[in-house]
Amino acid sequence: MEQTSRDPLGVQAEAVASDRRGGPFAVPKESTGQKFQQLVDIMAKLRAPDGCPWDREQSFDSIKKYTLEETYEVLDAIDRRDWENLAEELGDFMLQAVFYAQMASEEGRFGIDDSLDAINQKLIRRHPHVFGTASASTGDEVLKQWNEIKAEEKKGKLEATKGLLSAVPRALPALVEAQQITSRAATVGFDWSNAEQVLDKLKEELVEFEEARQTAVHDRIEDELGDMLFVLVNLARFVKVDPEQALRRTNAKFRERFGYIEEKLTERGAEVKGTPIDELEMLWQEAKRKP
Repeated sequence: MEQTSRDPLGVQAEAVASDRRGGPFAVPKESTGQKFQQLVDIMAKLRAPDGCPWDREQSFDSIKKYTLEETYEVLDAIDRRDWENLAEELGDFMLQAVFYAQMASEEGRFGIDDSLDAINQKLIRRHPHVFGTASASTGDEVLKQWNEIKAEEKKGKLEATKGLLSAVPRALPALVEAQQITSRAATVGFDWSNAEQVLDKLKEELVEFEEARQTAVHDRIEDELGDMLFVLVNLARFVKVDPEQALRRTNAKFRERFGYIEEKLTERGAEVKGTPIDELEMLWQEAKRKP
C-alpha cells in the first residue's frame, strides 16, 4: 500500500507494529508536523462510530482526571531525570490536548488548528524582544513585559469585567490555585513589599494557629492551618521557589530516608512498627548523613 501524507492508520500503523517488535520503522522518516497529524487522525478514528467504545464515551469532564494524572506523571519523570520515560509521558500529555480538541471539533466549537494558532500567535505577540523591536535582557524583565502584554490583551474582554481572580480555575489543586491567585493580586499592588514581611505574617499565623488548636474547634483549626499554607505559598513566590516542586523534593527525600530505615531494620530482622522511636530517630539521622 502506498503511503500518503494523510494515511497514519495504514502504512504507519504497520510501522508502529514493527517498532513494537523491536524493529526499525519501515517507512520514510516523517516530519514533526506529519507525526502530530498522525496523532490527530488516530484520535479522530478512535472517536468515530466504528472506533473505540471507551473513547467515544468520554466527555470533557470525564477525562479531566486523566489530564491531572498525566501532568503529575510528567513532573515525576522530570524529578527522576528519567528521559526515556519523560518522552513517553510527554506523548501522553499531548494526547490530552488532542482529545479535548477532537471533542470540541465534533461539537463545532473549535479544532486543534485553532489551539495551535492561538499559542503560536501568543508566543510571538508576548516575545517582542525576540520577534519584534523591544528589548529584555533578564528573566524578570521578560516576565514583567509578558504580564503587561497579557493585561493589555484582556482589556475590553468580558473576562476582565468579572474580576481579576475570575480567570483562575477553582478546580485547580489548592497549591496551584494559591500560587495563581496571589500572583495575580500582586500584579495590581496587593502584596507585601519583601520576604521579611511575609515571614512576620507567618509568625502571626503560627500564633493564631496555636490559639485555634487550644480551642479544639476543628473548623477554626482548619482555617488557621489553611492561612499558614497560604502564607507559605507567598513566601515561596518571594524567594522564587516553586512550592509544588519544593514539596515534591521533600517528599522524595522522605521516601529515601524512610526506605533507609526499613532497609536497616530488615537487615536486623525487625520492622518499623514496634521499633522504639529513639531507635527510629537514630536511623533517620544516619539517613540524613548519607551523601
